This record gives sequence, structure tokens and C-alpha cells, in this order.
Amino acid sequence: MEQTSSNVTMGALFRNKVIRTLLLSTFFLQIGIWVRNYSILLFVVEKTNEDPVAVSLISVAEFAPIFLFSFIGGTFADRWKPKRTMIWCDFLSAVSIFVVLLALVFGSWKVIFFATLVSSILSQFSQPSGMKLFKLHVKEELIQMGMSIYQTIFALFMILGPVLGTFVYQHFGIDVAIAIMGVAFLLSAGILFLLPADYELEEKAEDSTIIEEMKAGFRYVWNSRALTLLGGCFAAAGLALGLTQPLAVFLVTEQLGLPKEQLQWLMAAFGTGMILGGGLTVGIAKKTPPQILLALGMTVSAIGFFVMGLSESFWLTLTAEFFSGLFMPCIHIGINTMILKNTDAAFIGRVNGILNPIFMGTMVITMTTSGWLKKTFSLVTMYETTALLFIAGILFLVPLFKGEAVLKKSERA
Repeated sequence: MEQTSSNVTMGALFRNKVIRTLLLSTFFLQIGIWVRNYSILLFVVEKTNEDPVAVSLISVAEFAPIFLFSFIGGTFADRWKPKRTMIWCDFLSAVSIFVVLLALVFGSWKVIFFATLVSSILSQFSQPSGMKLFKLHVKEELIQMGMSIYQTIFALFMILGPVLGTFVYQHFGIDVAIAIMGVAFLLSAGILFLLPADYELEEKAEDSTIIEEMKAGFRYVWNSRALTLLGGCFAAAGLALGLTQPLAVFLVTEQLGLPKEQLQWLMAAFGTGMILGGGLTVGIAKKTPPQILLALGMTVSAIGFFVMGLSESFWLTLTAEFFSGLFMPCIHIGINTMILKNTDAAFIGRVNGILNPIFMGTMVITMTTSGWLKKTFSLVTMYETTALLFIAGILFLVPLFKGEAVLKKSERA
């Protein structure tokens, strides 16, 4: 009976035109993004003879817009119609990429950074619009399952994306790689025309300014207990991940005493775990509250980092990486579902624009200091601290468990 119910739910999910359209659009976007990331990386490495400053500028072009444009993009996403916003963002990304292609043919290769910068900026407007469409057109009981399938696509491309981007660049060169990016963004934009027509959420006062709406966004998050607690959880998770992300290679060379090339197997184990975890989470998403999913993911991550910090066995470390990856989708799906369930459609963009920079900002802080901290403290200390930070993040969720218990009790009454 339970299996039949699950099949019915899955059937209902894929009968939803919005989910089908967004998943197909995301598939083509991921092709464009991963071809972009790895083709440009390899191109810059080749052109600059592995200049670390030039290579680091790629990451700056990719991540800086999250700080500079996330809240601005979220605010405009709340003002604009989501379908139209997403189509224009993908179309303009494609146009910018074809402009870069022309510039490469007739001008300087350095314009290549422009392709990453523009598409990264536009994604800060497009991504919250996609979240808003989930909120508007997907039934609440299907949101979490829809998010789990959405996350599985991202996990799949974490494995296939680097292979695809490297293959395209090595076999066809940068010009063909850029053309593929542009076509992928155009296909995504074309698919989005299949979405239902936009409609007005509510009447807005004509004299409402961007600044006023930004202030309203901050007030909205501050007045929501669930969102403020989620912000604390975001900060703890960002600090945790940033602390050890640059140190994975030392885990292989120092802790395990192996050549640095063995890092690829740890990354493969993590990515494989993510793909399987995304699929498994689809099955449990309907009946599991998002805060439970999030806490479960963070608990397993804490255990995983604790084991990695102490382990001197390659297979034990590999197993810890796999299980961390297996439960990582629980974190992403739990976070996105909690945002959608606890946010009015009119504020989706601004809430995303506030919470995402909290995560990215805290992660960058510890990423920046992790090299210095490693010189001061041991690698074991760094990994065990990461485990403790994940536990601290779980503590922010405890009040939400109590709220869920009270809600269920009142429903039974």
C-alpha cells in the first residue's frame, strides 16, 4: 500500500508541468555551467602558464556576485514576474557568451572572465524566481520531493560536469566550448516558455521603492523565528565547510601519507554518495519534515568529518566521504524546503538573498583563514572543529523540532 501511495505521489509530481519544465531547464543550464567552469579554467591555466592569480580570478568572477547581487537580485525577483525574469536571464546569459566568442575571435582572450561574471550575476536574479515558481505552482506536500529530484540533478553533474567540461575543451577547444554554453542557455530559455503564464500575486503600491522593499525583506526574516534560526544554522554550516574545504589535499598527503592524486577517489566517493543520496531522499521526502532531514544531514556530516580527522586508513576515510555525500542532499533539500514552507511567495527572493550570503560569507571567512589556522593548529583539530560547528548548527534547529511536535499534537486533537 505504501509503495502504491509513493508511486501515486511520484506520478502527481511529474504530471506537474512546472516541475517538468524547471527540471529540463536545469538540465541544460547545468550543461552550460559545467562546460563554462572547466573550459574556462583549463583555458586560463594554459594561457597564463598556471598563474595562480589568474586562476583565482575565475573563482572571484563566479562567487563575488553572490555577495554583491544576491539580495539585490532577490528583491527584483520579488518585484518582477518569475517566468519572464528566468527567460530573460537565460537569454542574456547566452547573448553575453556569444559576445565573448566574438571578442575571442577578434580581440583579447582576457574577456573570457566576462562570460563567468555575467552569467553568475544573472543567476542571482533567476534562481529566486525559480524558487518562487515552486512556491506558486507546486502543492506543499510535493515541494520536498520536487526539491529532492532537483538536487539529484545537481549531484549528478558534480560527477559528470567536470568530465564533460574537460572533454569538450580538450577535443574541440575554447571556441566550440563557448558556443555549447550559449546554445545550452538558449535551450533553457526556450524550454521556460512552456511554463504557465505569469500572474500578479497581489496589488503593489506604486510608490514602493527598492530600498523600502529591501527593508521589508530584512524585517520579514527578523520577525520569522524559523527563518532566523535557519540563518544561524546557515552560518554554522558555512563556517564548518569553509574551514576544511581547502585542506582536503592535506588529508590525503599528511593524514593518510598518500600521493595527492589519490584525492580524486575521495571526491568520487563523495559525489557518488550525493547521487545515491538524492535518489534515496526522493523516497523519504514526503513523510519526513524538512528540519529532520536537515538535522540528519548535518549529524552525519559531523560524524563524517570527525572520522576523517582521526582516520589514518584510506578505506575508512573513503567510507566517511561516501556517507557524508550520501546525506548531503538531506541538507540542501531540507534548507530549500524550509525556506519555501516558511516564506510567503512575495518574499521568496529577498529571503534567499539574505540567507544565501550568510552561508557563502561565513564559508569564505573560514576558507580565507584555514591556511593560517592549519599552521597554528593540527589538521586533526581543524576537522574536529568542523564536526563541532555542524553540531552547533543542529542546535539552532532544536526549537523547530518542538514547534513541529506541538503542531502535530494540535492536529491530533
